[in-house]
Amino acid sequence: MKLFSIEQINEIIQGELVGQTSIKISGPEQLDKAGEDQISFIGNKKYLKLWESSNACAAIIQKEFDIEPGNNRAFIKVNSADLALAKLLEVFNPGLPEIEKEIDPRAVIHPTAKIGIGSKISAFCYVGKNVVIGNGVSLFPNVTVMDDSIIGDGSILWSGTVVRERSEIGKGCIFHANVSIGADGFGYRPREDGMGLAKIPQIGNVIIGNGVEIGANSCVDRGKFSSTILGDGCKIDNLVQIAHNCVLGRSCIMAGNSGLAGSVTLGDGVIIGGSASIKDHVTIHAGAVVAAGSGVMNDVAPGKTVLGYPAGDSREVLKQWLAIKKLSK
Repeated sequence: MKLFSIEQINEIIQGELVGQTSIKISGPEQLDKAGEDQISFIGNKKYLKLWESSNACAAIIQKEFDIEPGNNRAFIKVNSADLALAKLLEVFNPGLPEIEKEIDPRAVIHPTAKIGIGSKISAFCYVGKNVVIGNGVSLFPNVTVMDDSIIGDGSILWSGTVVRERSEIGKGCIFHANVSIGADGFGYRPREDGMGLAKIPQIGNVIIGNGVEIGANSCVDRGKFSSTILGDGCKIDNLVQIAHNCVLGRSCIMAGNSGLAGSVTLGDGVIIGGSASIKDHVTIHAGAVVAAGSGVMNDVAPGKTVLGYPAGDSREVLKQWLAIKKLSK
């Protein structure tokens, strides 16, 4: 078990130490569950009231909070409690499960595939024809990488992930369990003879930039033609749908259960809240925010926040909701 003094933790976080504790700290925990040898954090003033009843010996807190730690307890005051906690979690991180063999004999690897230095391929993985896997890549059990795909250096693909043919994955990506990359886009049209639906072939691919993280059970569909593209640094939550021919700029965020219909474009730094739905062929420009549960039917201007179903300017929608609330009284 790793044990740290409060001074050692402050060296890592580089905050302002207030108070003192002699207790060695074994790890972080939330305020109401922490033991006396644990450190917690307070990033919102509404949680200040929990400090007195908490057993934690120390906490990382926002520097503007005016509160004393108490006897044999300490605070580390910082500009951002969330970012400081992230540094601390890295220290206490127990690490990933170990892949013991570089190439497990139970994996199936096509003879034309190229595997980079230090990459590890677990049991029951499949690596197809002409696949290129960079250096230091980790494929956990039951990952499938189909023909002519590329996986960049240092990427991690967790169990159950499927990368379909001709996909291009950048460096340092993380795909969590059961991610689907490059499945067919959802394209159908009524048949001319009226007998059912005709499937539109999806012959494009998926291109994913560097440092992209995609949560469990999320799907990125291939383009009907050309590519579905996710820019560098995008962060995609669990259970997210990104349809064919969508283009995401750099560092976009999509929260759980949100979805993009076909050919949606997101500018750099767009944030999509949980369960939001975006209509096909819509452009959401750089820096815009779509609130949780919203339905976007039209383009969104740069930096704008939209809310509601159908989504509109958040301030106007809130005024409408307030007016309706007053009417009900």
